[in-house]
Amino acid sequence: MSDVGISIAVVDAKTPGNIGTIARAMKNFGLSELYLVDPPELDPDGDAYGFAGQARTDLLPNAKTVSFDYLVENFHTVGTTATTNSDHRRHVRYPFKTPDELRDSLASVDTETVVIFGRERVGLHNEELERLDEICSIPASDSYPVLNLGQAATVICYALSPLSIESTQQPDRIVRAPEQDIEGLHAEFDRLLGQLGESDDRDRLMRLWRRLLGRAHPTTREVSSLRGVLRRSADRLKPPSRE
Repeated sequence: MSDVGISIAVVDAKTPGNIGTIARAMKNFGLSELYLVDPPELDPDGDAYGFAGQARTDLLPNAKTVSFDYLVENFHTVGTTATTNSDHRRHVRYPFKTPDELRDSLASVDTETVVIFGRERVGLHNEELERLDEICSIPASDSYPVLNLGQAATVICYALSPLSIESTQQPDRIVRAPEQDIEGLHAEFDRLLGQLGESDDRDRLMRLWRRLLGRAHPTTREVSSLRGVLRRSADRLKPPSRE
């Protein structure tokens, strides 16, 4: 992880709920600095705080109201745009980075960066885009490429999360069961095939079974559960004992 510091700024948002949604996305993906340019009033009992989730207690109350000039003068700036019906000959800024390309670029430098989102309906004005260092655009369907403000911010916060999150709630890796336990599972499957009378096709089915388990990397709990199912199934297929 680089030492890059990433902040989010929202310019002239009209809907408080969108600011709350953005604050929540930032909290989800490890970002904590929110700057607001010409924001609406954020009522603690209104939509902004209602939509912010746990960000209502820290991130949103600590959002800083600043000018657009302040962002340009103090940060490496990245503007966002949908680039609808535009190309390098017609758009005020070109080329555009995707969120993944932006993440990879920022990972290689040490800098304070702010990603700037514009107004709900018209985004950032051309005069604003011209003053920024880079432009980021989210690839989307050509038939409907415009995301709403909250969606766009969530996508970009997620794309940048490898730079802002040390760890997540997901396990880092699968812990494969010990090989002797997996061999025991193979043996139970083989015994079940025997009880089913699969004499001619038994070797082929065992090869398929081993190939499947080899790709699956089962955990200890999974192996134990499957062994129990196979064992009970084979036991029920036993012919009744004769006394």
